[in-house]
Amino acid sequence: MTGRTHDVAAFTGLVTAFIFVPQLPEMTLATAVVAFGANFIGGLFPDIDQPTSDFWDNFRWGPFMAKIICPAFGGHRHFSHSLIGLVLIGGTIKLFLNLLSSIVLIDMEIVWYAFMIGMVSHFITDFLTKDGLPLLWPLKFKFGFPPFQFLRMRSGSWMESVVVFPGLLVVTGYLIFLYQSKFLDFFHRYLK
Repeated sequence: MTGRTHDVAAFTGLVTAFIFVPQLPEMTLATAVVAFGANFIGGLFPDIDQPTSDFWDNFRWGPFMAKIICPAFGGHRHFSHSLIGLVLIGGTIKLFLNLLSSIVLIDMEIVWYAFMIGMVSHFITDFLTKDGLPLLWPLKFKFGFPPFQFLRMRSGSWMESVVVFPGLLVVTGYLIFLYQSKFLDFFHRYLK
C-alpha cells in the first residue's frame, strides 16, 4: 500500500479504537496532539526497511539515514512486517517513551497505544496486497487476505486508489459522523 493509504488506515484505526474504548483516559491537548502524530508514524513505521518509504521523507536527512539503516533489516517486508518485529519494535518504542516521560509532561502510554494502532493498521492493509506479510519471519511463508494471492491487489494499483483509499475515507467520516457526540464530549471533558 502507498503511504497515504497507510496514513488514512492508521487514522481509521485510531478513530475506531477511540469509539470503542469503554472509558476514555483523561489527557491534555499536548498528549492528544503527540498521540495523533505517533499514530501516523506508527502507520508508516513498518516500512522503515524500505529506503523509498514515505516514512523517511518525513525527517530531515531521512533519505540519507535510510541508506544506512535499511540494509540492517534485510529488505522490504521482512523483520518489521512480522509478529516478532511488532513485539520488539513495540517494546523498544515503549522503553523509549518511558524514558521521555520523565522529561516531558505527556501521557506516553496513550502515545504508545496510538503508535501501535498505527502499526497494526499497516499490517492489516498490507494483508490485502499480493506480497502479503511474513508474520512468522524468519520463515519465508507469507500471509494475506484473501488467501489466494491472485485475488489480492498490488500496492499503488487502481484498486487501492479507487476502492481502498476512498473507502477508508468514507468509513472514517461515517464513524466520526455517527459518533460525533462522543468526539464532542471528549473535546469538552477530557482535553484539559
